[in-house]
Amino acid sequence: MQHHASKDILQHTAPTRHNEAILFIGKDSTAVAQERSRRKTKTMDLEALAGSVGSPAVFVGLGVTTLALVGATVFLSRSSSDSSRGGAGAAAERQVEELDRSKYPGGHLTIYYGSQTGTAQMFANQIASESESRGFKARVVDLQDVVDNEDGDAIDAARIRPQIGPSPAEDGVAGELDEVDGDGALIRASLADPCYRDPDAGRSTSLFFVATYGEGEPTDNAQQFVELMKVKSGIDNIYKISPSEEAPGDGGEDGGPADPSARDATFLSDLDYAVFGLGNKQYEHYNNMSRFVDASLGRCGADRIADLGLGDDDDDLEGDFESWKDNVFWPAMAERYVKGAEIGGGRDGEEDGATALLPCPYRVEYLKDANGSRGSPSPDLVQTSSRHYLQAVDCPIAARRELRDPSDPGSTLHVEIDVSDCMDTNSYVTADNLGILPRNDPKVVEAVASALGYDLDAWFDLVPVDEAKARHSLPFPTPCTVRDCLERYCDLSGPPRRSDLKQLANYARGDIDKKALLRMSSKEGKAEYKEKIVGMHVGIADIVTRLCPSFSCPLEHFVMTCPRLLPRYYTISSSSSVHPTRIHVTLAVLEEEKKDGGKFTGVCSGHLASSKVGDTVRAFVRESTFRLPRRTERPIVMLGPGTGIAPMRALLQERRHGRSNGVDHGKSVLYFGCKDRSMDYIYRDELEAFVEDGTLDGLHLAFSREQDEKVYVQHLLKERAKETWDLIDAEKASVYVCGAVRMGADVDRTLQDIVSSQGNMSAAEARAYLEDMSSSGRFVQELWS
Repeated sequence: MQHHASKDILQHTAPTRHNEAILFIGKDSTAVAQERSRRKTKTMDLEALAGSVGSPAVFVGLGVTTLALVGATVFLSRSSSDSSRGGAGAAAERQVEELDRSKYPGGHLTIYYGSQTGTAQMFANQIASESESRGFKARVVDLQDVVDNEDGDAIDAARIRPQIGPSPAEDGVAGELDEVDGDGALIRASLADPCYRDPDAGRSTSLFFVATYGEGEPTDNAQQFVELMKVKSGIDNIYKISPSEEAPGDGGEDGGPADPSARDATFLSDLDYAVFGLGNKQYEHYNNMSRFVDASLGRCGADRIADLGLGDDDDDLEGDFESWKDNVFWPAMAERYVKGAEIGGGRDGEEDGATALLPCPYRVEYLKDANGSRGSPSPDLVQTSSRHYLQAVDCPIAARRELRDPSDPGSTLHVEIDVSDCMDTNSYVTADNLGILPRNDPKVVEAVASALGYDLDAWFDLVPVDEAKARHSLPFPTPCTVRDCLERYCDLSGPPRRSDLKQLANYARGDIDKKALLRMSSKEGKAEYKEKIVGMHVGIADIVTRLCPSFSCPLEHFVMTCPRLLPRYYTISSSSSVHPTRIHVTLAVLEEEKKDGGKFTGVCSGHLASSKVGDTVRAFVRESTFRLPRRTERPIVMLGPGTGIAPMRALLQERRHGRSNGVDHGKSVLYFGCKDRSMDYIYRDELEAFVEDGTLDGLHLAFSREQDEKVYVQHLLKERAKETWDLIDAEKASVYVCGAVRMGADVDRTLQDIVSSQGNMSAAEARAYLEDMSSSGRFVQELWS
């Protein structure tokens, strides 16, 4: 299965869980084995927490809902004087920063972000750039820093693992969290730092942008913060937030109301906040994380100062954000903090203000040669949303073959990647995710460099402009060549955001080019933007090389404005027991005809399609949701049309391996679908062999184009309603779904109908039944749009 990324809105699964990826690259095999063993026994094991009988379902796919919190929050200083565990007390020893109240009548505004792809960080920077004219002194901070320990390193993600449901023993959860953060001193030291409180009201003011990754889950760098807030707030199941939790009361000057069900109802009583969520309505748990954070802060005594805002990437995410900040957030901030003060009107759209250049947090230093550099930066200097650049390793392609019939104009590839020399033994588990870092077409890279006058062979360093703000300021590791920068790190073919076009307009020397960029970046130009940029697959490379010939931009500003080239995630289609040193990937090559007659090819699938055996790809492993039940006698029901067959193939290989070693397992039922059995029935021989040797007990095939009325996997599932109900209810089967989000929604509705009709339940009871299956790890989906 392959995942397609879009901004920070990468919501990717339905009822699944996300875990900070534990990467086994660079560990020796003993350490890996110990880590795997520890995962099975630790109190914080997902399955133990959920009381599940099945294996942990830990999602690391692509999917993001993003939120912003405005409230009392400040950055935990990295100075040695306040780096102890008792951060709150140490922070109090630092000198309170004096403000020019005539310039900043609103006081301090600390902006945190939790971002997987950069959109949340971009929104945070946009608010920061508007803050001074609104009367606030702002700073932007990575949310990971809220829970960093005294060495400045992130709390071990393996020690604070997200729960997939309610915890049966709160003391176990709290004990594990208290082990790393005691009574929440790290969060208090940041969210209630006395150095950034209003000296009169005794309160702080902050803004958070926190992206949700997966289905209603936090991003990597927000994960520990969310886990700690779950414990402090008493909300142990983020999928079941009651209406009272979702709309906490106004606590006024004394903070939020004391909630007796919260573990610490006064934990953040000196915090003011507001939340803006970024999600995608195609997914079931739309903006779930923004609702959770809004509720958890209120339950801990914080005071909400602006209504919850929700942005939808399926429609107009940036438009939703702009509307919320201009009509809800800034008016609420002005009313609360700067009422009556003489301040600027912000940047509400006048042409000069709208195109004001954001400050670049780094500068380019060209090097005479690679040996003359200062060396690779500390990982702490690289933005957390770019850590994959440091984690990935070069792996050779060992085999590749086309899976479709030659008569089919489309292409689906089977690629095998040799990890024997680049990753340690046990580097992946059956049906894990493989993140692949794509590379832009060399011809496109050369065209961009030629248009902008860049020397592709020049080496350079990115150096933070402000050393005090250097942490997490660099978009990718340097030194590197300009060629590597454009080829590996800059998304040249994906459609730029409207805010990117607004920034690019600063570098258009011709009036026609500048006006065109400004028009499509404006609120009034949304329709034109969708038609001419998104609809025609126009990337930044197209803009700078042919559409806006007057464009000229220094390298550091191009790097700042151009979106990052993100990894593409593929669910591994092989068993680690059968193929321990070769990772199999199944991917559809994305090719579409453009309206101008050209051809658009997906950057990653196109890169793999053009690669040959022996070529290398940069890759890393992340945990997946797909795990076989620990009680092997339990059945599994799998639905995976098209390339959604990938994890099912891996699970079946694993079950066959177990059977050959004397392990009994329950029934295995697979629903597979494609257009035509003669064209795109991929892995046909293997699936039929699974049936013949008894690994697969039921193979149900939906060929959508072989009859007048289209037939899909959900139709076949409905035909076997009683069989399906008996498997999931009486025999406690696990259900796995992989494929397009619309297919996933259809399967979800079909399952709800089956549970309702066969189990004699109301629609609400059937919904709750499936949610309980999800919480216990028995209903797992990985979906993409």
